[in-house]
Amino acid sequence: MHPVKHFRTITEHRNLVCRYCLRLGLVRQGLLHDISKYSPVEFWRGAVYYQGDRSPNDQERRKTGVSMAWMHHKGRNKHHFEYWIDYVINEDGSVGFGGNKMPKKYVAEMFCDRVAACKIYKGDKYTDADAHDYLIRAKRWTMMHPETFAAIEKMLRVLKEEGEDAAFAYVRSWLKDDSVY
Repeated sequence: MHPVKHFRTITEHRNLVCRYCLRLGLVRQGLLHDISKYSPVEFWRGAVYYQGDRSPNDQERRKTGVSMAWMHHKGRNKHHFEYWIDYVINEDGSVGFGGNKMPKKYVAEMFCDRVAACKIYKGDKYTDADAHDYLIRAKRWTMMHPETFAAIEKMLRVLKEEGEDAAFAYVRSWLKDDSVY
């Protein structure tokens, strides 16, 4: 069990997301980002399954078949697309299970979260392509609303191709533009 290492990792991640959210003008979201990670159900499982270079939720899932920490986390944090998965009514009137379109401010926070997670877990090996490449690898099993996926993919592609300053400028502009999304 690694409570100190886990605490440092989640705090470093949270602080980086907070700084990124502040760059986008998302003050409240930055300050409140991932507070649930300090709750007992998330924190202690994270300490038990701590790995340092990836989410402890993956290890918990491998060992027990489900991550109770993740189940708790995704239900309380709107910047995760999984929070928005519910029954949907399809164009033909049938009912299915899928992703609903996320509000823009949470898509922007998801951008901050993904970039920060890659930086924390990759360390010195981080590149601006990492978050985009991870998203594309996960596309086949992701139940994200198509418009939400397109928005986050574009943000991460700008990061990959043009760098961090250009990506944050793009996201700030996207947030202000009522005609998009």
